[in-house]
Amino acid sequence: MYDVLTIAEAVHGELHTSLPEQGLRRMLISQLVTDTRKILDPAGSVFFALQGPKRDGHQFIDEAFQQGVRCFVVTVMQEGVKEDAVMIRVSDCLQALQELAAFHRSRFHYPVIGITGSNGKTVVKEWLNHLLEKDMRIVRSPRSYNSQVGVPLSVWQMTEEADIGIFEAGISTRGEMQQLQRIIRPDIGVFTNIGDAHNEGFRSTEEKISEKLGLFPQARKLVFCADDETLSVPLRAFAATHGLETLSWGSGEDADLRLLRADTAEGRTQLHYRYLGKDHSFTIPFTDGIALRNAMTCAAVLTLLSRTDSMAERMADLPPVSMRLEMRSGINHCTIINDSYSADVHSLRMALDFLRQQKQHPRRTLILSDLLQSGKDEDGLYGEIAGLLRRYGINRLIGIGPRISSCSALFSGMDASFHASTGDFLSGFSQSSFHDEAILLKGARSFAFERIDQLFENQWHQTMLRIDLSAIADNLTAYRAMLHRGTRIMVMVKAFSYGSGSYEIANLLQFHKVDHLAVAYADEGVELRRAGIHLPIMVMNPEEATFASLVDHDLQPEIFSFGMLDLFSRYLQKEGVGEFPVHLKIDTGMHRLGFLPEEIGELLGIWPASMRVVSVFSHLVGSEDPAEDAFTRQQADAFREVCDRLEKGLGHGFIRHMANTAAISRHADLQMDMVRLGIGLYGVNTTRSQGISLREAAVLTTTVAQVKKVRAGETVGYNRRGKMERDSLVATIRIGYADGYPRALSNGAGKVMIRNRLFPVIGNVCMDMTMVDVTDMPDVREGEEVVIFGKGLDLKDVAEWAGTIPYEIMTGISQRVKRVYYGD
Repeated sequence: MYDVLTIAEAVHGELHTSLPEQGLRRMLISQLVTDTRKILDPAGSVFFALQGPKRDGHQFIDEAFQQGVRCFVVTVMQEGVKEDAVMIRVSDCLQALQELAAFHRSRFHYPVIGITGSNGKTVVKEWLNHLLEKDMRIVRSPRSYNSQVGVPLSVWQMTEEADIGIFEAGISTRGEMQQLQRIIRPDIGVFTNIGDAHNEGFRSTEEKISEKLGLFPQARKLVFCADDETLSVPLRAFAATHGLETLSWGSGEDADLRLLRADTAEGRTQLHYRYLGKDHSFTIPFTDGIALRNAMTCAAVLTLLSRTDSMAERMADLPPVSMRLEMRSGINHCTIINDSYSADVHSLRMALDFLRQQKQHPRRTLILSDLLQSGKDEDGLYGEIAGLLRRYGINRLIGIGPRISSCSALFSGMDASFHASTGDFLSGFSQSSFHDEAILLKGARSFAFERIDQLFENQWHQTMLRIDLSAIADNLTAYRAMLHRGTRIMVMVKAFSYGSGSYEIANLLQFHKVDHLAVAYADEGVELRRAGIHLPIMVMNPEEATFASLVDHDLQPEIFSFGMLDLFSRYLQKEGVGEFPVHLKIDTGMHRLGFLPEEIGELLGIWPASMRVVSVFSHLVGSEDPAEDAFTRQQADAFREVCDRLEKGLGHGFIRHMANTAAISRHADLQMDMVRLGIGLYGVNTTRSQGISLREAAVLTTTVAQVKKVRAGETVGYNRRGKMERDSLVATIRIGYADGYPRALSNGAGKVMIRNRLFPVIGNVCMDMTMVDVTDMPDVREGEEVVIFGKGLDLKDVAEWAGTIPYEIMTGISQRVKRVYYGD
């Protein structure tokens, strides 16, 4: 905790405030905030107005001030410094954040492990935590906080109570690691591997290795794999130059921990290695090569720390690592947030941040186990947690474990219940006790909260659509970067956000300050309003029966015909409503909905005073198709002429928009006042243009239900359409046309992916199942994951195989398919 004057000195900032020095000394800062959604202790927070491609933090200063924050680090001074606020002006807010974290790091002298590499950083960090937490008090990066912003926020957690720090560092281009090295200052370095990630930011693999090694010039020891000469040769040279002690592992004779063999059986692998002439072994509950590599890296680190006494026992219980919170629908209209892979106060705070952002339910429930190995006395630990829950507005706590139960008095005044064990809670579980609430599961691994998670499952169907909210945010940023200055953005969240969910996507878009949302029907808009979405929402297909809902929930209808105009104006007149906002649709060639250009004179003659035009728009027919560019120009010319007539006749201006997703990039001159972004938000580039880099945001997977041998000449599926030309192995997978997997993909038209290989559909797609020829993968297992699209299987390709478009595939995914949302 530092006073404001110390903060200003540490970041080399210029103070702007009307407060006296004594008041500044009393203003103590304990929290660094870069996101207004994560403000917990406003009086003890300093807000850094970071400027980046996604957003400018200066736009959020008023919001942070309204929440109670009074200390701000800025590069641009706000007009009229607010009374009792402190502005610390710096040349670069990100640099200031990093300088403050480096200043904080300099106060601590216990060992710090720094981890870098192309892959495996987070897994190695979490596994090291698992292997060491029973003996040491650890402070570590939360999840994959390894960026220029994530590292300083991670290091800020360091306290005197810890015994060791474990932090990961990731870079994407030249020059970044120097800043992270100043913050982490590792004593022990771990280089996991080198791969293709972020190749575009470096001139060569050699340069990327050199840049990553910039984390270790002041380290004392370095751990790495000796098998890859591309990596091991420069690492050994670096260590020799800087006087580092090295400890390598690998299968070659030059490795310090020499891997002798790996025996795999029944989902487990026993690793045998030799160190200093003695043979050792341990078993891990994984069989893939990546897990083997990460486990050997951890073994080398523990050897370096002389902490191998209990290593074999703990390696046998290594957990799978999820780097993200996962959110999905549950029983009785509940939302379930599962964050059971780690359990400490800081990760609890992060999970509570995420829980607080969910406004679709009136209540928030936390199911929390004992937090183990915290290094604090129980009254202090659970007293701190009780304070957190009150500040985060948790409505109900369910505590599980003997320690939290013994501290139940600390949670007085809250709706709280306690259970001695997970089994005790399960024995008294009643579904009717949970309804219309957000439920956060936060438990130490030993409490097996997966058993609780299963009780809340709304759908047991193993087909799952995973939505990456971080990818959606990045795609929004990519399209925003193409817009002319001042051009607004409307995002289409109709049809259940193209099958990906409604509120979850809208909530993200609201935070990223899009200007408008659009839905197909009024009930979609009502759902968003009830969930706390306050952005302007256009309803594209208003119906007379929903007029009251439109007005009551401030939803803006599209007016597309004289009949709709007459019906809605009569309703508004009856209700005494004036100048209600509407959007006017013009038909310039789609010939679906809208007023024709020749009807504009008549429209102006009867336009009612009860409505005010917010926007006028039209729909491009073939913006993604170069062959239709001439017609696109024709539509644009007609639209501009109509807008000019309307503006003159109505006597006021309005937003003009006709550019859809494809037109944003292909027809930049048609961006006008606003653009409408649709399926591009989910990473689908319908133009196949190379000018925009999008991230895959949706992955549809299922599992293998059964594998069987089918002899040559026999048939598979309904109507005997799948005839086997050879003795074959057929996998039946848990997806069919009732899930949205098109029947047009039958008989070899479609393919699915298992272990990064494509396999054809055999026979007709059934209602709930599909058969796949996996003859060329004889070891395929029941329960194995099958990718329907995503993870390298392009949605556009699946759509082409089905003779349709990506929009139809996405919107056709059944509601019985479980949606899981996650973000970094």
